[in-house]
Amino acid sequence: MILEKIHKTGIIPVVVIDKSEMAQPLADALVEGGLPCAEITLRTKEGIAAIGLLARRSDILVGAGTVLSVEQAEEACAAGASFIVSPGFSAKVVQWCLDRGVAVFPGIATPSELQWAYETGLTTVKYFPAESLGGIESLKALASVYRMMNFMPTGGISTGNVEAYLCHPQVVACGGSWMVRPDWIDGRRFDLVVEETRKAAAARRQV
Repeated sequence: MILEKIHKTGIIPVVVIDKSEMAQPLADALVEGGLPCAEITLRTKEGIAAIGLLARRSDILVGAGTVLSVEQAEEACAAGASFIVSPGFSAKVVQWCLDRGVAVFPGIATPSELQWAYETGLTTVKYFPAESLGGIESLKALASVYRMMNFMPTGGISTGNVEAYLCHPQVVACGGSWMVRPDWIDGRRFDLVVEETRKAAAARRQV
């Protein structure tokens, strides 16, 4: 099950990639560092191509992020994405995914959006932008009311606060980009990706 794999990994690298040829060495670095998962955002035209390349591998779980429309969800799944992540709650995207058995994690920021997700039948949502919304304390407040819901906080997560989020029983994983900085990817500094990924994986193991 996709959610179980995500929970086991605990930290999901959120990737913005400008050149699809960087996808394979990036995946190698993530696997070597101990986080065999990547959320490839559709913020660039190379996102779909990168998803397609990584979807052929058996050692890394790849999903699509920043999915804003049904068309993008369909394109990402056709390329091989195993899960869909949106920054906000799109009823159309969520329903498209649910109808096809695709794991989908829409973003929520308010109790009303969380209520909507609950009524739609979802059990796990993205909490975004986590730190700007008040961080772990704000998430605790929401989670205390919606105890049947699980969260994937993203936005402002780093090595300095990730453990606080992961310690919460309703947090299945955290999304973050600090170990996959675009300038490292563009500059082929995959040694730095491995180094930061190892630190992130170690933080996950401490929980």
